[in-house]
Amino acid sequence: MEITGTIYLKAGREASAKRFHPWIFSGAIQSIENNPAEGDWVEVKDSKKQPVGLGHYQKGTISVRLLSFSSLPNKNIYTEKIETAFTLRSASKVITEQTNGYRLVHGEGDGLPGLIVDIYNGAAVIQAHSMGMHRDRHRIAEAIQEKLAGSVHTIYYKSQNTLGAPIVNEYLFGLGAVPHIITEHGNKFFVDWEEGQKTGFFLDQRENRKRLGEMTKGATVLNTFCYTGGFSVYALAAGAALVHSVDASEKAVELTKKNIELNGFDPQQHTCTVADTFDFLKNKKDKYDLIILDPPAFAKHKDARHQAMKGYQRLNTEALRAVKPNGIIFTFSCSQVIDKQLFYDTVVSSAIQAGREVKVLQHLGQPADHPVSIFHPEGEYLKGLILYVA
Repeated sequence: MEITGTIYLKAGREASAKRFHPWIFSGAIQSIENNPAEGDWVEVKDSKKQPVGLGHYQKGTISVRLLSFSSLPNKNIYTEKIETAFTLRSASKVITEQTNGYRLVHGEGDGLPGLIVDIYNGAAVIQAHSMGMHRDRHRIAEAIQEKLAGSVHTIYYKSQNTLGAPIVNEYLFGLGAVPHIITEHGNKFFVDWEEGQKTGFFLDQRENRKRLGEMTKGATVLNTFCYTGGFSVYALAAGAALVHSVDASEKAVELTKKNIELNGFDPQQHTCTVADTFDFLKNKKDKYDLIILDPPAFAKHKDARHQAMKGYQRLNTEALRAVKPNGIIFTFSCSQVIDKQLFYDTVVSSAIQAGREVKVLQHLGQPADHPVSIFHPEGEYLKGLILYVA
């Protein structure tokens, strides 16, 4: 690892980094020495030229993502951090005989800002969200091979969608056959990391899918924005009487159908519909015992937050009208710029608008393999509520 530049901070602007927050914002920078390029390793120093940490430089609001708060990291910093990340997953019992799909590295939550690594039954999929992680991809792959020796047969690098051209998705180790089957709490799912969204599957809802299964025996269930049909599979496995899966994407609906068939469920108990969820929910008064609302992020930036809240309000209002008396709604937001309180307040306004009496049974979030650093609360992006609707 070669340090190519030095970032000097303005007086007093090192405080957040001293508290182990990994982002250095452009407004905190006094001067830049040696003109580092995008993705270069740089050293950050305070106004008194004392070391603050090391990280990847990039042009933008977040100018440095710190990977080390020491001036002397190990030769391959990724080896140590990936070992620590794997230890966390083992200690929290994420990896079991019934579950072989999990997130190995969750960016800032694992001290590796800008990096995602998901493991799918022996296949590792790397996704970079910074140019520094892209440039270090081979070192990351080497660390995965070293620390997960014998259990990983494929490493696929998939960052074209996160970083754009001219980045090329590629195999860094082995060649995986897709679609690939994983198990999650004993349920089976196809994963296609080459063509699927994100790294191929949404692992962050695993424990919430399990919780849903505990509440669906004998119920009529609507799974909106179904994508691969994760919630639908859990509902059927738990003995739901009927499940409807809805998604605007024809490709997503086909994935759901394949996962339903893979798990051997009776096709008479499940129907798939290609439709806009908002349109589908119209005029469905008192139709379902349980409804899942798991939309994609309505807001990826703060300037889209107001419009997103209107979308969440409308969606929850329609669902509250469609659920039967004494019904249940699982409602989620994965928009990082919308915090827990704002999401909660929006659901409250939906209940008022729908004219239904609603109780919160449980707050939901992301699982242990998507950890949130206590020094980086921004990492808590997934918010959910289980609602009882009288």
